[in-house]
Amino acid sequence: MAVDANIITYERIKEELKEGKSVKAAFKAGNKHSLSTIFDANITTMIAAGVLFIFGTSSVKGFATLLLVSIILSFVTAVFGSRLFLGLWVNSNFLNKRQGWFGVKQEQILDINSKEEIEPTIFGRQFDFVTHRKKFFRVSIALVVIGIACLAIFRLNLGIDFTAGSRVEILADQALTTEEIEDGLADLELEASAPIVLSGDNQNIAVARFSKELSQEKVAEVRNYFEDKYGSAPTVNTVSSVVGKELAENAVLAVLYASIGIIIYVTIRFEFYSAVTAILALLHDAFFILALFSITRLEFDITIIAAILTIVGYSINDTIVTFDRIRENLKKKKQVRSFTELAKIINHSLMQTLSRSINTVLTVVFAAVMLLIFGASAITNFSFALVVGLIAGTYSSLFIATQLWLVWRSKTIKEKTNCLYRKKI
Repeated sequence: MAVDANIITYERIKEELKEGKSVKAAFKAGNKHSLSTIFDANITTMIAAGVLFIFGTSSVKGFATLLLVSIILSFVTAVFGSRLFLGLWVNSNFLNKRQGWFGVKQEQILDINSKEEIEPTIFGRQFDFVTHRKKFFRVSIALVVIGIACLAIFRLNLGIDFTAGSRVEILADQALTTEEIEDGLADLELEASAPIVLSGDNQNIAVARFSKELSQEKVAEVRNYFEDKYGSAPTVNTVSSVVGKELAENAVLAVLYASIGIIIYVTIRFEFYSAVTAILALLHDAFFILALFSITRLEFDITIIAAILTIVGYSINDTIVTFDRIRENLKKKKQVRSFTELAKIINHSLMQTLSRSINTVLTVVFAAVMLLIFGASAITNFSFALVVGLIAGTYSSLFIATQLWLVWRSKTIKEKTNCLYRKKI
């Protein structure tokens, strides 16, 4: 969120400079036009974080708390801190005639008195996303069908957070083997209900799952046995069937309430059509995380719910940025009388926000990949879910949400020939 807020502001400043405005005027206009986008994006992400805090377990509540605090801090630093320091530099007149420092080439700057409109490009090219909308729909439908089939056949590899049972994580100084762990469990008269999972840089971590709850006596026996053998007491987690059922219900309610909260807010700030398509896009992203966890057989535990709700926040943030630009362009147009006109506005808005989307997703995915590669084994699955969700979120915002909005909203053009967006205060 912190990265995105700054990217949104700087991209708007670049657009103003390309229109021929001075550095000071572009800085002022860019800050003004980006503020509502940043505000809406942060609020929707805070809704997801708030739901995560209410329905999460202790560790997830801690993650949600940090997420809420970081969103507030990033908003303050991006809106006030970054702008303050850049403003000092701009007002010093040092950046006058130095548009290149903002990434704007001299040949890209138009005469401010001309009525020529800036044509946004990416890598010097323009793309027509709207024309290919049916292809995007077909791809998504095909992937959803494949995902449903995988979930039906393989199902999710649920952790004990959602099923009754016990989980034993054994840590050693040397590499472990599944046979070695199975022999140790046999000595304790135990048999894992699922294959032993090895992880760690040197395969020195082993995880065994049991479909039954281990008694306190048996837990103590397991800890003493492996501590004597490897010098480190294993971590044993036990969840009853009642707790597992409650966690599963809370996970479903968390996604449901987050969706309802986002629908209400987006409807107030934009309109109901925008809210519905935004929710469809984020459900699309959450589904792909579920499908990939089903295919890869990675353990699906409560931390993945945290990852899904984090992606829900990111996906809606990405969609809000695009819808905000569509709203702005519709206000400039004032009247839209045909599907062709509306499609042109949508494609123009997508091109205007594409640079921001690429820059944001690359920086955020880079951070998530670093977590996946160098992070502790406990957050490996969480990091994997983030990487998948971030890519899916960018795809759905550009190619699903806006395209669905175009199809549905265009049907009302004959009913309302005035501005398609109500003016919001």
